[in-house]
Amino acid sequence: MRASATIRGSMNTPLTTLADWLAHCERLHPKNIDMGLDRVREVARRMDLRFECPVITVAGTNGKGSTCAMLEAVALQAGYRPGVYTSPHLVHFEERCRIHGEIVAADDLVPHFEAVEAARTGGDEAVSLTYFEFTTLAILRLMSQARLDVAILEVGLGGRLDATNVVDADCAVITSIDIDHVEFLGPDRESIGREKAGIMRPGRPVVVSDPVPPESVIRHAREIGADLWRFGEDFNFSGDKQQWSWAGRGRRYAGLAYPALRGANQLMNASGALAALEALRDRLPITAQSVRTGLAMVELPGRFQIVPGQPTLVLDVAHNPHSVAALTANLDAMGFFPTTHAVFGAMADKDLAPMLAKVGPLIDRWYFTDLPTPRAETGAGLQQKWNALQIVSGGRRQVATSVHADPVQALQAAVDAAEPTDRIVVFGSFYTVGGVLHDGTPRLQAKHLGA
Repeated sequence: MRASATIRGSMNTPLTTLADWLAHCERLHPKNIDMGLDRVREVARRMDLRFECPVITVAGTNGKGSTCAMLEAVALQAGYRPGVYTSPHLVHFEERCRIHGEIVAADDLVPHFEAVEAARTGGDEAVSLTYFEFTTLAILRLMSQARLDVAILEVGLGGRLDATNVVDADCAVITSIDIDHVEFLGPDRESIGREKAGIMRPGRPVVVSDPVPPESVIRHAREIGADLWRFGEDFNFSGDKQQWSWAGRGRRYAGLAYPALRGANQLMNASGALAALEALRDRLPITAQSVRTGLAMVELPGRFQIVPGQPTLVLDVAHNPHSVAALTANLDAMGFFPTTHAVFGAMADKDLAPMLAKVGPLIDRWYFTDLPTPRAETGAGLQQKWNALQIVSGGRRQVATSVHADPVQALQAAVDAAEPTDRIVVFGSFYTVGGVLHDGTPRLQAKHLGA
């Protein structure tokens, strides 16, 4: 008999499906985020959680998901069996874990949730875990038993106290660092960098792909004796309109096609991924052809994703000033569109004014939306912030705005108003893009594609 037949939730109902377990995890802890590793480390110890393969941990403010996807794509082309853990998901929870390039099945996750619960409650006293901590441990256990050649772990928040940091990484990657989650990580880049640097390990490589990293990151690497790979010193890239090249310690890749992920910032992410693979070359050798093919085939939904059809539809999970600045540059590089419509929903704790101000000059019509989470700003609140920004800046350009109950209705309104030659961009949160992909895309695509 499966253990799930005897494990019951707070309402005394059996926990047999992934949905049951996720609901259970939501009820276990009063906080969504509870910084600290002691509780997670204790449950991991009880489970005897360990990896036999090389582990790459990726932290940073932006570019983590893209870097993980590139590492995975190159490893797949090299004939390896990679496992990837990322968060959050866009549509389905199972998206958080991929094994050998495939999203895991919901049923395959259930035994590992059972194992976490047994370990959590099986000691001298039960250990309280947040939703993120519980689900992370379940996925890590699945990956540890999946006969992987390499495990790639995306850090959820910060680094030093993130649940993924219970695993001692063989190589750490730190992508771009900017101000975000200040209530947990600190008010400036130096404080945030110090938290990100917590994923480093003495004597092991750490790849820093931020071209201007906080001094706290460099200082911590030197203090603990990590093998620091720094962009501009230990690896670099160059390129023109046709192709690009990468050079690291004793290795060079020339004549590379641009990564399949769009956006100029992706070269920085690709450079960090290649540096990490080079740092693990003795344990994970990679051929030049694997690099070329992997980067040419990499996919990651919601990162400057352009959906074919008319009007042009752009999906991007940009959700802080730094990533919105990158989105703005990428939109600007797309060329001329008569009208750009923006579907925007975001968390209330984000620095919203700089986000709106940065992309604002490119937007001709806003569709502000509510999101299905208490953390979100309301669509009406976003509209008010935009109007206040217009008053302060003395904006003379007339920009129409509207408010909608969810991303699907907002996108439907944008599609209805747009001409075939226009552009629609959906951004601001994983909830915004995920809401469109989950509920709206099939219904809207018929009109979007002119069917």
